Amino acid sequence: MRRTSRKKRSTLADRAIAASAALILGGGGLVAVNVYASAGEGPSGSPPTRTQNAGRQLSTIDCPEAVNGLPEVPDQARGEVDRELAAMDTQITDAYRQFADRKEQIARDPGLAENAVLGPLRGKRAASLDRIGIAIGRVAERPEGLESLAGCSLRADDDQGRDQGQDQNAGQGQDPGDQEPGGQDPGQGEDPGQDPGDQDPGQGRGGNGPEAADFVDIRSVRPDADRPRKRRGASRGSFTTDCGRNENGKFNPDNVIVAPGVSNGAHHMHDYVGNQANDAFASDDDLADGATTCRNQGDRSTYYWPVLRLQNGQDEDDVDADGGGRDQNTGEIQTPSRVTLKFVGSPVGRVTAMPRFLRIITGDAKAFTNGDANANASWSCTGFEDRQVKDKYPICPEGSQVVRTFAFQNCWDGQNTDSANHRTHVAFARDDGRCPSGFRAVPQLVQRIVYDVPPGPGFAVDSFPEQLHKPVTDHGDFINVFDERLMRNMVRCINDGRRCR
Repeated sequence: MRRTSRKKRSTLADRAIAASAALILGGGGLVAVNVYASAGEGPSGSPPTRTQNAGRQLSTIDCPEAVNGLPEVPDQARGEVDRELAAMDTQITDAYRQFADRKEQIARDPGLAENAVLGPLRGKRAASLDRIGIAIGRVAERPEGLESLAGCSLRADDDQGRDQGQDQNAGQGQDPGDQEPGGQDPGQGEDPGQDPGDQDPGQGRGGNGPEAADFVDIRSVRPDADRPRKRRGASRGSFTTDCGRNENGKFNPDNVIVAPGVSNGAHHMHDYVGNQANDAFASDDDLADGATTCRNQGDRSTYYWPVLRLQNGQDEDDVDADGGGRDQNTGEIQTPSRVTLKFVGSPVGRVTAMPRFLRIITGDAKAFTNGDANANASWSCTGFEDRQVKDKYPICPEGSQVVRTFAFQNCWDGQNTDSANHRTHVAFARDDGRCPSGFRAVPQLVQRIVYDVPPGPGFAVDSFPEQLHKPVTDHGDFINVFDERLMRNMVRCINDGRRCR
């Protein structure tokens, strides 16, 4: 698959001018509907009222996150449950496509939303939830009330009209002291982007975001609050592994953690560094035997994240493929200019080794509709990394580059390498730096991914179609496949306060 780097700066900058205009003029493919069209209760448990949606632009489909409504899933049922959950993601994707294809008709006839989109979706989700209940019921008590998760609604883009930069809540555990030198002085007044008044509409966008309100000038963002102070006995070292920038172009739209055995389980394209055996069907043995791009061959871990694209009207090789154009992810995939994978310690004590094949997802690919409880996106610019934004893409001054940072969970339950919702076996340390009760501190992975893209709007991460490429949906995935010897060396290095590679 073709991918682009910043060597084409002047050409890409011209394309970004056109792409930016589409953000202003296109509105992310929104539909103005004057009534609330719902097949049932939304994630909050009750639908918005008619007046809450009157005159608002309905832009996407909002469904309850089914996995969050499930009880503990027995190991014997997990494979079948994961497949049904992946099928429910596909159902939403297909329903969103129906909504997008008929948005003008729905604007004229809101009842069409129920008949053509929400009703059929509700029926498919109810059938999947019933199969989930049966699967769990074979080996444990069948959960009750799953049918309440079937209904979905159309919803407005709540970001419309919101003041830019209001949410400067960074991802947890990031250290501004690790930022790269360079960038711009916050007091400088250069134009951070393009003048939308001089732009022509871009071509080739999926019509589902982002929009101008999803971007913010990084210089208008307040610096972050102080992080927990490192106490006496803190593990102050770090271990950095060099696994490249995906120069060899390993991409796929799978997610072996969330949807094992399901092709296109992510409905967006991932960049992969490290282990080269990772796809939907990779077993732990496959990963253990897989080749790696990491310089230290003792690290066969897999690190992956959604690709970032320039929405410049230029088709990528996946324009007609799953995870690409078929899932409304369009534009040129960008190769990062730099990727740093660093493991750091605890501010209050020593860390212990991660178990092999520990799986960690940080952030929430559905945070736009789910809310930000699990969101951990963090966007910034080189030279301004004491300013992090969660729900906006940064507009960087000329000479500054876009930065995505993922600070992964740093506490482990001491027993499980995964959990039914792929979250509860790990946790973030509390505000005082200590792990929750029953958890122990492990090395914290901090990924820093830098892109040399034209300044101003015109780029976005891949997403599920109904998530509208919102920056808050950014996320990262990691499976630990360090060999035991290298993991011991990492832990010793961090606990001894050394900086190692």
